Amino acid sequence: MIKQLIFPLSILLFFSSCTVLQKSKNKVQVVTLDTIDVSGAVLPPKYNPSETRINDLLHTKLDISFDWENQYLNGQADLTFKPYFHPVNKVIIDAKGFDIHHVSLLDNTASETINYIYDDKKLFITLDKTYTRNDTFSIFISYTAKPNELEIGGSAAIRSDKGLYFINPKGEIKDKPQQIWTQGETEANSCWFPTIDAPNEKMTQEIYITVDNKYTTLSNGELIYSTQHEDGTRTDYWAQTLPHAPYLTMMAIGEFSETKDYWEKDSITTLAVNYYVEKEYGPYAKKIFGNTPEMLSFYSGLLDYPYPWDKYHQVVVRDFVSGAMENTSAVVHFSALQRTDRELLDETHEDIIAH
Repeated sequence: MIKQLIFPLSILLFFSSCTVLQKSKNKVQVVTLDTIDVSGAVLPPKYNPSETRINDLLHTKLDISFDWENQYLNGQADLTFKPYFHPVNKVIIDAKGFDIHHVSLLDNTASETINYIYDDKKLFITLDKTYTRNDTFSIFISYTAKPNELEIGGSAAIRSDKGLYFINPKGEIKDKPQQIWTQGETEANSCWFPTIDAPNEKMTQEIYITVDNKYTTLSNGELIYSTQHEDGTRTDYWAQTLPHAPYLTMMAIGEFSETKDYWEKDSITTLAVNYYVEKEYGPYAKKIFGNTPEMLSFYSGLLDYPYPWDKYHQVVVRDFVSGAMENTSAVVHFSALQRTDRELLDETHEDIIAH
């Protein structure tokens, strides 16, 4: 740091003088110099550190349903942690704009209500004892997420950061589908489930999504099973067994047409590569996304590393806040990708699909 400052300071001191003396034999000549301000060079560049890791989020299990009328998510979260290095007796969890109904500590036999403070952005939980990095502990949280009641931010690339979006929730807009989708980059998924919302965190996950039977769901990992209920709803169980960052967790819910495709990962393994679009575009889904298996082969070869996830599905949604989002194994695209075969002659958006 000292060496970095000495050189710019010396320049500043030299050029801030407006006159110098030049001696030539018996004469002294005065030379006037322009003042050059280089004070900005004195400041070191701003350091942007990664998130300090105190507790390591190992696994997230969510059980969620939706209140379309009020645009709420009703959730139950079971979060498994371990101390990252030092012993801990507290945990801080990101949870933006929730109604918190219950918080407890889980073990193999029972649950114990524990003390917490909630400031509408984070949960500060005091544990029952001090845990070491050889221990794990699980926190249960019952909550309601209210994304439309949050103060909304965003950027040029991602126009909104409320995390969870209800599209035409009451069905009042003719010819517009009812959908729910998420957008987590970079710290927006904590608007719909409690987590450590940092890109350097890694977790496995399970999500139980309960919806009306008419809707299709999509999430990370594999669809393990679906359970039909007598009230006309269905619960889909999605499991992501490889760790990934919380901001890459996703959901998409709607009346989609699903076109099934596949990729030959190697001589033995094939991977599901499915395309979800609105039903009227179902006949064109293969033309829109049909080069995806070739792209998977190309990038796996270029990087000399085979695509690692359980599947590679893609979905098109309405009113998306960016062009696309590369969530783990399930990419969300904006609606401009939906085109008929004639429209695809003018524009394919394969640059976005490849990205």
